[in-house]
Amino acid sequence: MRAVYITEPGGPEVLEVREVDAPVPGQGEVLIDVVAAGLNRADVQQRRGFYPPPPGASEVPGLEVSGRIAGFGPGVTKAFSIGDKVVALLAGGGYAEKVAVPAGQVLRIPDGVDVVTAAALPEVAATVYSNLIMTAQLQAGETVLIHGATGGIGTMAIQLAKAFGAKVATTAGTDEKVGTAKAFLGADIAINYKEEAFPESLRRQNGGKGADVILDVVGAKYLAQNVDALADYGRLVVIGLQGGAKGELDLGLLLKKRAAVVATALRPRPVAEKGAIMNAVRESVWPLISDGRIRPLVAKTFPLAQVQAAHEYFDSGDHVGKILLVM
Repeated sequence: MRAVYITEPGGPEVLEVREVDAPVPGQGEVLIDVVAAGLNRADVQQRRGFYPPPPGASEVPGLEVSGRIAGFGPGVTKAFSIGDKVVALLAGGGYAEKVAVPAGQVLRIPDGVDVVTAAALPEVAATVYSNLIMTAQLQAGETVLIHGATGGIGTMAIQLAKAFGAKVATTAGTDEKVGTAKAFLGADIAINYKEEAFPESLRRQNGGKGADVILDVVGAKYLAQNVDALADYGRLVVIGLQGGAKGELDLGLLLKKRAAVVATALRPRPVAEKGAIMNAVRESVWPLISDGRIRPLVAKTFPLAQVQAAHEYFDSGDHVGKILLVM
């Protein structure tokens, strides 16, 4: 089969398509014939040498795929059949024509979604639901601030938070993306972070109140501003480090607000935790997709052979929604 390998840390040019042996599903695993794979920020960080796969995971990048069940390892108890159309959450290995994955991390594709588009769903749905709902306990009527409005995480988070009854504020880096966040994705407040400080802008547009929940992919660069932007009893959930890993935290302000800072990562979680998250996604997110309240957004697809071009496009930041590799 064909699979993508990283020859050395660097830019998109270090991605190489190779012919390798197909994986053999182990205990409790299913084998999937991959139709499409989603690109994620973690893939870029792995390519650059900053985010190695967890112990035992494939060195092939790729955290989510769609495809069809092709085989079973011993001990699979989930009721799948050969040929079932599915999506899977991975610790690695998605940029390949076949992947073996624990059965608990595999879901049938929700109704109304084609098998290619479905590759845009598993990683972002699991990340957003586990952090906004399971970790931050976002409630209807609360205000949530989501950074990176038009990326894969942002587009899913805005829609899911709206579907759960929250008031949604978001940030983006251009007026065009600000307009997209409001007109197309349904955000109540959208802030161009290059033109104004988002904590002040949020309070001005939100009746003087900050955010009850903040979902942050930036990290250290935004830490002080995020704490400033929190409402009393607010919860800041950090899920990415695009702006660095070390920042200064004003504990006095955090104490004054009785607020909390939580950091989470999905990729290194144990299989059982990932399975529980995927079960929750099936029960709570899939119905919202099937009835049209959440739409998977695909910016562009690339054939696997053009993986370098796909990463160049990802790095440009011009996309709205997910970028997919099609096998």
